[in-house]
Amino acid sequence: MDTTTAEATLRARRAEIVGDLARIEDALDDTPPKDWEDRASERQGDEVLEALGHAEQAELTRIDAALDRIAKGIYGTCLKCGDPIAEARLKAVPTAPLCATCAAG
Repeated sequence: MDTTTAEATLRARRAEIVGDLARIEDALDDTPPKDWEDRASERQGDEVLEALGHAEQAELTRIDAALDRIAKGIYGTCLKCGDPIAEARLKAVPTAPLCATCAAG
């Protein structure tokens, strides 16, 4: 995967996540219902939204790190051993900082 394609893919996914996080934050800011049972049910939904938000925030961090590697000219090079990361791995996991060998070990 060339860096131009990788950067476009990563930036598109980043924009999608930022939008998702804004919607999650908006939903979590809603005024809770007055009924206790409804409030308990909504709290469970909020916990799911919070977990999703944490997962997306972690993905956003990985995307930003990959974009930083592109900017530094080291995208596609394993940060551990320095060998090239296989193109198939980068297509499957564009944020991969390590080659398959180093990631497995």
